[in-house]
Amino acid sequence: MKPDMFKEPVSILVGLGFPAEVRSAMDAYRHLVEWPAALRDHAHSVALKACGAALRGEIEAETARGLFAAFAEKHDLLAPETNAIVASRLRRDRDPHVR
Repeated sequence: MKPDMFKEPVSILVGLGFPAEVRSAMDAYRHLVEWPAALRDHAHSVALKACGAALRGEIEAETARGLFAAFAEKHDLLAPETNAIVASRLRRDRDPHVR
């Protein structure tokens, strides 16, 4: 496994709400660099610096993953977990009172 790879990907929503898996510090770095300049904040700066440090081998990829995930959560980019969606649909199908 490459040193910048995450143990678990971070699933985020991109474009018109399509899920994408961010699997490495390089993937996260690319997403952060493409983030609109007008929307950049402290969380963006910290995540970007962490991903850069992970790419240079200065910190662990998992540290960068955590900071990228925190950035994504702050900006409502985290995709809902597939298991949660499936479970919700199963509950709804079994019980018509569940929405």
